[in-house]
Amino acid sequence: MESTQDSRAKRNVIVLVMAQAILGAQMPMIFTIGGLAGQSLASNACFATLPISLIVLGSMCAATPVSAFMQRFGRRAGFALGALGGALGGAVGAYGLYTASFPIFLAGSFLTGIYMSAQGFYRFAAADTASEAFRPKAISYVMAGGLLAAVLGPQLVKWTADAFVIPFLGTYAAVIAINLVGALVFLFLDIPKPPVPSEDAPKGRTRRELLATPRIAVAVICAAVSYALMNLVMTSTPLAVVGCGFETADAANIVTAHVLAMYIPSFFTGHMIAHFGVEKIVALGLVILAGAGGVALTGVELEQFFVALVLLGVGWNFGFIGATTMLAGAHEPHERGRMQGLNDLLVFGAVTSASLASGGLMNCSGGNPQEGWTAVNMAMAPFLMLAGGALIWLILSPRAQAAE
Repeated sequence: MESTQDSRAKRNVIVLVMAQAILGAQMPMIFTIGGLAGQSLASNACFATLPISLIVLGSMCAATPVSAFMQRFGRRAGFALGALGGALGGAVGAYGLYTASFPIFLAGSFLTGIYMSAQGFYRFAAADTASEAFRPKAISYVMAGGLLAAVLGPQLVKWTADAFVIPFLGTYAAVIAINLVGALVFLFLDIPKPPVPSEDAPKGRTRRELLATPRIAVAVICAAVSYALMNLVMTSTPLAVVGCGFETADAANIVTAHVLAMYIPSFFTGHMIAHFGVEKIVALGLVILAGAGGVALTGVELEQFFVALVLLGVGWNFGFIGATTMLAGAHEPHERGRMQGLNDLLVFGAVTSASLASGGLMNCSGGNPQEGWTAVNMAMAPFLMLAGGALIWLILSPRAQAAE
């Protein structure tokens, strides 16, 4: 018999799926054209992916304050704030394109990071009102909301990229509209604001103590590696595709396939976690990410780009959703704001570094796009070994098992 708790949780999941689908469409849009727009504005091709890096940097900087804002004012207010940041970032980015100013365009990208940070908390919000049994499924279903975004975003790029004389200006105008319309869905969110803690309420563990907990540490490492490597490769993909002689539309189609692969597995990832255990699903994600890099190193034909990016999306899904589930069950409710903000600070810090490295590896580490693409994919190996080693240690270490 369905519990009252999960009745509310399922309603919230529906709202968050809608938000992921509508508001989330802006991310594949910006990731498809951000590097290409940056390449047209930057004086040095090595800085082409800097706009995407600034989005992730903005998300990293916003993670802790946005989490604290939600802890005080509730999820609904925090998500509305994120949509406002997305609209503002789109407006400033559009103005940067209109004036051909790379610094202004970068400022818009940084502001867009406020939305990206808020979007990262959708998955945690899904778990807020869910029972322990429903939690992995709730997280997984909300991530699946990105499926529509995966289709809608790149299609909007095709329809809007050349809508004005200035390339990509129409895309940024569409981003503004998406945020203003999408914010309305949060009116239906039903997650109570956290109670104001009393003087004698438990304070919870410090950030240092939280990170010293083996299960939390490994969850953060696996989430950071999964997301950072996905971003490292995806950021360079449009540049590699176009640089190897294909069209912008081809890049958009590959990004569509990639984002579909990121979210389609979400319909069953939660069930797989419940059946096989979270550690095995995270491990499977890391193996599939390694497979993506292996396929990318075999050549630069369209089918190789497609297969590599599909594997990249599936690997991210298993690794990131698994790590999120692991983390959600490893801290107490009164530690939520502190831990989730810290987690996203560290995860998006890693993603920022990967995004910054992506442009340099792609454009400045070889004599042609093929060599740059090879460098990007070879860079995955040491980080996959780090995450895999941490996961094996968690499973086999008696000290880690005792700490749980």
